[in-house]
Amino acid sequence: MTQLRVAHGPAVEKVSYWVGDWSVIVSLSSLLDVATYLRDAPDAAFDYCSDVTATDWPPREQRFDVIYCLYSTRYRHRVRIKVHAAEDEPVPSVTDIWPAANWLEREVYDLFGVNFVGHPDRRRLLMPDEWQGHPQRKDYPLEGPGELLMEHPQDWLRLRNIRDEAEIE
Repeated sequence: MTQLRVAHGPAVEKVSYWVGDWSVIVSLSSLLDVATYLRDAPDAAFDYCSDVTATDWPPREQRFDVIYCLYSTRYRHRVRIKVHAAEDEPVPSVTDIWPAANWLEREVYDLFGVNFVGHPDRRRLLMPDEWQGHPQRKDYPLEGPGELLMEHPQDWLRLRNIRDEAEIE
């Protein structure tokens, strides 16, 4: 990670090490440069993107953390790259660097609404095409029209008993 800091200087905002894994926060504008470096640098060789996910922090101006989990098959070590993005701020797609990120970025778009610029296929992956909203956002409503909100296990038992009785009749 020292070489990464030397190569990219202020683009690397924070580096931390915990339980055997590195985490690096980089500026959004330098994501593709840092990702390419981590893939191509002989001392890094992060050749596999094992996951792309996001977290939602609505009070922050840069609401989303987009997190890339990378693995080096040569050295058998991992790193997490994190970028911060505002709700309307596009994130560059890393599918040209790691093709495995294709469906992973689609999932993050579908569930969080993060817009990946340059992605080859921006269709929804998990939710129906006509679905409104992004269900992993913290401001997504917990109930939809006609939904039952079950707050206690007894509510589920009562509903099941009502359905069982209806099937008997």
